[in-house]
Amino acid sequence: MQKIRLFTPGPTMVSPEAMLAMAQPLDHHRTSGFRDTLKDCVELLRYVYRTEATPMVVTGSGTAAMEAAMLGCCKPDGKTLVCHAGKFGERWRDILVRFNLPHVDYEKEYGQGFSPDEVAAKLKEHGDITAVIFVHSETSTATVSDAQGIAKVCRDHNVLCMVDGITSIGAIPFKMDEWGIDVGVTGSQKAMMLPPGLGIVALSDRAWETIDSHQAPAYYNDLKMYRKSMDKWDTPYTPNNQMVSGLKFTLTQIKETGIDNILANTALLAKATRAAVEALGLKVFSDAPVDSVTAVCVPDGVDEAQWRKDLRGMYGIHCAGGQGHIKGKIIRLNHMGYVDAVDTVGAIAALEWTLAKQGYKFEAGAGTGAFGKVIQGT
Repeated sequence: MQKIRLFTPGPTMVSPEAMLAMAQPLDHHRTSGFRDTLKDCVELLRYVYRTEATPMVVTGSGTAAMEAAMLGCCKPDGKTLVCHAGKFGERWRDILVRFNLPHVDYEKEYGQGFSPDEVAAKLKEHGDITAVIFVHSETSTATVSDAQGIAKVCRDHNVLCMVDGITSIGAIPFKMDEWGIDVGVTGSQKAMMLPPGLGIVALSDRAWETIDSHQAPAYYNDLKMYRKSMDKWDTPYTPNNQMVSGLKFTLTQIKETGIDNILANTALLAKATRAAVEALGLKVFSDAPVDSVTAVCVPDGVDEAQWRKDLRGMYGIHCAGGQGHIKGKIIRLNHMGYVDAVDTVGAIAALEWTLAKQGYKFEAGAGTGAFGKVIQGT
C-alpha cells in the first residue's frame, strides 16, 4: 500500500492528532460549547496574525473569505489597484470584473513580486484609487511580495491595504497591526494544517469604516452579518463545527510551538530545498522565492507530467505542477505546516530517483547532501 505524502501547497499534510480532534461526536453548533471553541480560535488567530482585530471564520475556502473582504472594501465609487503576477492575483482581478467593480489592472510577469516603489508609482498615477490588493505569497509561482513595505505605502496614500495571505499567514512573517495591513485572509488547508473548508479574514478599523459605508452585493459573504454574530461568539450561518474544533487544536499547537519557531523552521526547509535544487543543476523558478513553497523549473528532456506521476506512483510524493502558461514548466514543493526535514529530504531523494529514471544527469546524492548540509548548519 502506497503512503501518500502531500507536498502540494494546499492542501498540506494533516496530522493524525488533528484528524482525531475532528472525529469527535458531532454536537450542535448553537451551543455554549461551540461558542467557547470559536472564541478560543479567535484569540489564537490574533496571536498568529499579530493583531488586536477579531479574525472571522467563514465556512468556505480562502477564496470565499477574500471575496467577502473585496465586496465589502472595494466600492463602486472608488478604484481598486489589483496587482497580479500569477493565478491567484488574477483570481482577485476576475472577482472585481465579475462584480463590475472599478479597478486598475497592474500585471507583471509570472515569478516576479511587487515592490513598494512600484505600488507607490501606480497610486501617484491614479489618484482615485481607494484600495490595493496583492498576494503576499503567490502560490502559483512561489513568489513573495514586500507586504510590510506595500502596507506602508498604502498608509501614506490613505488607501486600504488588502493582502491575500493564504500561503503566508502562519508560514512567513506577517504582522498585521505593526505593518498597518487592513485586510488579511488565509485558509485552513495551508499553514493552519487542516483540510480545506474554512476561510479566515481579519479587518482593521479602517476596513470596517469602508464596509459600514455601503451595502456590499453579498448575502452569505456579508461581513456585517459575521461581525454581528461574533458579538456573541457565533456565526450567522451553519458553520463546519468539526473543522472549527480542528482549528482550535492546530492553533493551540502553533501557540505551544511558538510562531517564531514555526517561521524559522519553514525558512530553513525552504533554504535547504533551494540548495538541493541548485546542487542537482536545476533552477528555482521565482525571481523572489517565498519560503512557504518552492517552484522548481522542469529541465530540458524531462517530461513534467511523467515526473510528477512517478513521484506519486513510485514514492508517494504528491507535488503540484504549474498553472496558466507555466503549466508543464515547473513543479512546486510545500514547506508549510505539518512537514519537517525528514519528510522533505525524502522528497528530495524521490526527486533524484525519478529524474534519474528519465535520464537526467547529475551526481547521485547531490541534492540530499546539499539539503542535509543546510539543515545541519555545515
